[in-house]
This record gives sequence, structure tokens and C-alpha cells, in this order.
Amino acid sequence: MTLRQRYSSVLSHFEQAMPVAETELHFHDTFQLLVAVVLSAQCTDKRVNMVTPPLFEAYPTPEAMAAATTEEVLTYVGSVSYPNSKARHLVELARMLVNDYGGEVPSTIDELTRLPGVGRKTANVVLSVAFGQARMAVDTHVFRVSHRLGLVPTSATTPLAVERVLMRHIPEDKVPRAHHWLILHGRYVCTALRPHCMECGLAHVCAHYNKKT
Repeated sequence: MTLRQRYSSVLSHFEQAMPVAETELHFHDTFQLLVAVVLSAQCTDKRVNMVTPPLFEAYPTPEAMAAATTEEVLTYVGSVSYPNSKARHLVELARMLVNDYGGEVPSTIDELTRLPGVGRKTANVVLSVAFGQARMAVDTHVFRVSHRLGLVPTSATTPLAVERVLMRHIPEDKVPRAHHWLILHGRYVCTALRPHCMECGLAHVCAHYNKKT
């Protein structure tokens, strides 16, 4: 099977199996999305969705969060991973949004990655979900699934390397959904420790599965 055929089979499967693929984070505007994605780093979306309703009620805007202290925000996010640094980053990024961007979330990767606590993955999620840009955010699920399926070479050892390969081979109009396809497949089917290969509709084209069997 050629790489082009593999991509075609994988994307066709996902289009049929998951015609609608969206983030599982709950939010009402771009600022809330940014906050939720920052909190989701090395943390489950389920946990973040438990934390954000009272957080957003207390601080619904960048201006409100910018006026808070780290200690005050920490009382709302204490149950997520790395709560101290995330609380500090949220306050600092809110202040930067107010001071540098008029309280608006910017729409370029260079501007977003200037914000405290916002790396390339977080910026790509915001650009894709909020602004409809063709961006591939590579988290642990996307990284793992891409390698197992054989979509990227073993030499792609960093998230950026995986991102670049995927962006070369996935049609631009499919990139936003493909990001969620790979995440959801990794979250519920191609899990880290015990992948559900017998229940996977991609086993026949999966490089990892066919090598294993």
C-alpha cells in the first residue's frame, strides 16, 4: 500500500464513521476556548469541563480574569494538572489580551504563542476551532495514532515533524476535521495501553496492527 492510498483509506473511513467531528471541550466564545485549551494540557477534557463552568461564571471575559489574582483563579482550577502554573498563565494571558490586543484573542500563531501558557499545539487548536484555519494541532493522541496507522515515518519524532507530514498529505479542507478524527480515534479506539484493534475499522490499513499480526 502506498502512502497516498493509506491516507485515502484513513480519511474515507473517518468521513463515513465521524462525519461530524468537534472538540469535546465546552465553551461559548473564543476567550473561553483559549482558557479551556490551556487547562487541557496533560489533562482530560472531562476534567476541564467540570472546572470551567464556575471559572467562566466568575471570569467571563479577559478583563474580569485580568483583574483577578493567581490565588483567586487557583481556587477554581485546583483539580487540573499543574494547577499553580496554569492559574498563573491564565491571569497573565488575560492581562496580555487586555493590554496588547484590546481584550480580543488574536488570530495568528505568532501572536497566540506570545501569550503565557500558549504553545504551538494550543495555538493551532484555537486557530482551527475558533477561526476555521487549516491547522493540525498535534497532541499525544494525534502523535500516537499517526505513527501507528503509518501516516508518518518513524523519523518524525517531534510534534512539529508530525504536524508537517500530516499537513503535506491531508487536503486543506479536511485538516480541521482530521485533527478531531485523530484525537477521538486515539481517545476511544487506538488507546495508549490497550488499543481496541478488534473493534477498529482501520485495522486493515494500520501499519502497527499488520506488523503485529
